[in-house]
Amino acid sequence: MDGMGLKLSIVGAMTAATLLSRFLPFLIFRGEKPAPPFVDFLGKTLPYATIGLLVVYCLRTPIMAFRDLLSGAGETSPAAWGAPEFAAVLAVAALHRWRKNSLLSIGLGTVFYMVLKQTVMG
Repeated sequence: MDGMGLKLSIVGAMTAATLLSRFLPFLIFRGEKPAPPFVDFLGKTLPYATIGLLVVYCLRTPIMAFRDLLSGAGETSPAAWGAPEFAAVLAVAALHRWRKNSLLSIGLGTVFYMVLKQTVMG
């Protein structure tokens, strides 16, 4: 198999796996019978766990840079130790508390972060 054929087969397998994981719950839990309690539990807890994981992922670099700054080995600019990231987190939290709309708060928080990163602290 040549390089292009391998790439296409990998993309095809990934596409099939993604579609299967999206449609499988609807095929398994269709009809009138209720979902098992464990599935309900996952539906209620996984969104919060995912958001927590994303916050940790997004803030890991600024936290490590801030740790380096405290030890005297890091850069001293606000952008280097995560001022845009922490400002965006505060903006998302404030917007969500105000409007209670996840899409709005995450979308505007992302725009706010990008404006800070590209213009103010770039």
